[in-house]
Amino acid sequence: MPPPILDLRLGDVLRLRKPHPCGGYEWRVVRLGADIGLECLKCGRRVLLERREVEKRTKTIVSRGPAPDRENAN
Repeated sequence: MPPPILDLRLGDVLRLRKPHPCGGYEWRVVRLGADIGLECLKCGRRVLLERREVEKRTKTIVSRGPAPDRENAN
């Protein structure tokens, strides 16, 4: 049975399992899709990772971004 899909939102802050070379563990979600864009909260570096890779590396969701507006999501 495959693991459940991680429910991500723009603005979520994730704690990853391994540190970035700058020493930071926390990343903000800046892009969603097949690839996930992350920005390091310590140094500001942006990376693009496959969704599967982000799900594998994520330890926990530190804080959630704003809830998506379902009325205007057309």
